[in-house]
Amino acid sequence: MMKWKPPKEWTRIDTIEMHTGGEPLRVVTAGLPVIFGDTVLEKRRYFRDHYDYLRKSLMWEPRGHADMYGAVVTPSIQADFDVFFLHNEGYSTMCGHAMIALIKLVLESGMGRDAAPTFSVPAGLIRTRAVRMNGVVHRSFFRAVPSFVYLQDQRVEVPGIGLVQFDIAYGGAFYAFVSAESLGLELDVSHYMRLIDFGRRIKEAVMRSFPVQHPFEADLSFLYGTIFTGPAKDPRHHSRNVCIFADGEVDRSPTGSGVSARAALHYARGDLSIGQIITIESIIGSVMTVEVVETTRFDSYEAVVPEVGGSAAIIGRSEFYLDPSDSLGAGFLLR
Repeated sequence: MMKWKPPKEWTRIDTIEMHTGGEPLRVVTAGLPVIFGDTVLEKRRYFRDHYDYLRKSLMWEPRGHADMYGAVVTPSIQADFDVFFLHNEGYSTMCGHAMIALIKLVLESGMGRDAAPTFSVPAGLIRTRAVRMNGVVHRSFFRAVPSFVYLQDQRVEVPGIGLVQFDIAYGGAFYAFVSAESLGLELDVSHYMRLIDFGRRIKEAVMRSFPVQHPFEADLSFLYGTIFTGPAKDPRHHSRNVCIFADGEVDRSPTGSGVSARAALHYARGDLSIGQIITIESIIGSVMTVEVVETTRFDSYEAVVPEVGGSAAIIGRSEFYLDPSDSLGAGFLLR
């Protein structure tokens, strides 16, 4: 039995490790300093301004990697929990794969008293439900924030690629949607690096020419990523997504906020109706379902409220140490 203990001056952070459709989620469970703020946006700003070194320490190497993703869960006065999200570049506004995982964690760990916990995230209030058998969550569902089409049938000149047609839609975050076929891209691991390269270039080009503005929150007014779409590999499924977000991260899942935005796009085009459930694949073949459950208005936008479903797994528990004398412990990234 190992008797070693970390020195008292080291910071210790405990996490639960999960994944949804292959996409990792590192949930911080203990060890963080006090995060001040009444709302989740205030807490996220405080964490960003005072503790960003902890995001880098947990998301970047040697404890993480370029595609690591995390969540910080705190008590809430607006919902059952406040949650904000961490990644290689910073902080996202909404994360569907994290919602699916957190529903499972909350219900199976006893963190939540409600069978349908609510979460306040930077994008708004998220309501949930789960399918359980003998206390085990087999599928999680969340109702996304109002999702809408921001721009449709636009074109942008992308250096090294050429003229690219795209749409922008919002599902808790803003994404540029591009047909993979139009660029000669395959939506599988054989084109992994090309997808990253093209996704970054397109995102940068769109941001330069088409700045996005959230109707109410300046903190949400940015383009989060590029989502390439194409036909499903499995004929039983509707289509396939590959999302390149943050600084070239590749979502292993179909992207919960991405499929919410896609639901808005498909509804606006008239090829998805209320109550119709479609199944969307990821780069590795994992799936999420999405259904438009109602329509609404979001400021001046015609919007939909999608419900997204998927499955998650708990894969481990970690205990990390931050040694002040470790010159590389603050984090670094290699792709």
